[in-house]
Amino acid sequence: MRTVTLRAWVARGVRVDAPGEVSPRAQALLRGPVGGITRALFRPTLAGEAHLPAQGPYLLVANHSAGVGLAELLCLAVLWTERFAGARPLAGFALPLGFKVWPLSALHRHLGSVPATAEAAHAALCSGVPLLVFPGGDHESLKPFWQNDRVDFGGRLGYLRLASELHVPVVPLGIRNGALTAPMLVRARWLAWACVWPRLVGQKRWGVSLLGALGAIAILECAPLELTMRAALAWLWLGSPLSFAPWVPARLRLRIGPPLDPRALAPQVPTTDDLRRASVEVERAVEALVRAP
Repeated sequence: MRTVTLRAWVARGVRVDAPGEVSPRAQALLRGPVGGITRALFRPTLAGEAHLPAQGPYLLVANHSAGVGLAELLCLAVLWTERFAGARPLAGFALPLGFKVWPLSALHRHLGSVPATAEAAHAALCSGVPLLVFPGGDHESLKPFWQNDRVDFGGRLGYLRLASELHVPVVPLGIRNGALTAPMLVRARWLAWACVWPRLVGQKRWGVSLLGALGAIAILECAPLELTMRAALAWLWLGSPLSFAPWVPARLRLRIGPPLDPRALAPQVPTTDDLRRASVEVERAVEALVRAP
């Protein structure tokens, strides 16, 4: 009997007509006001485009920071659109729930995102569309900001199983200073339960950012409400993704490295231990790009 994961269940009925293709409206925004604001705040640069495979699908594997990584995603979307102008499709993995909740559903449709499920990944790659994946997920994105230069995928191996099954190269992408745009202070599993909302959408971990802590203190000290109301409001704020908003104008640098052949990373029929060793190699490749001068 086949086990259906929560993500796969939520993704049922989600249809992506053009994976990896950014709509003309989204391209206009990324080249216009969104691109202007993003460049002014984060001054992003992209290097190493020559390492991208000339044709065929691949996995663009990157590190992830700052809660929801909004600054990283915006910078990559703006730079990719400006450099390749639709000539190189790239489908980003996204939480399936976002495809059923407006306005995220509209955003994913315009950006050509695909649900983060094995089925959607196979469909995109088999149709020749490369995938952008952040294997570290919430484990890595919620890491404290003083671990800015560290890459830790938290033992996630699904992306390597995918690369091995479909024989697609793994292209490392290192993003530097993302953790500084929305500094995280604490990461824990119990926070996801304490804030309730994260667990309802499938988050296993949650964190407290510097902005979240400052906002909660301001609510508790300054809001003209009864103490119980102030405490409830502070609790809601700490459980909101808005507390992960990128507000520090750190300069982001994105660097693409040489492709890694899945056959060189692990045997044709890899064991879990083989995949763990391969993941360590990928993490080192991404971290080297993050730390490179």
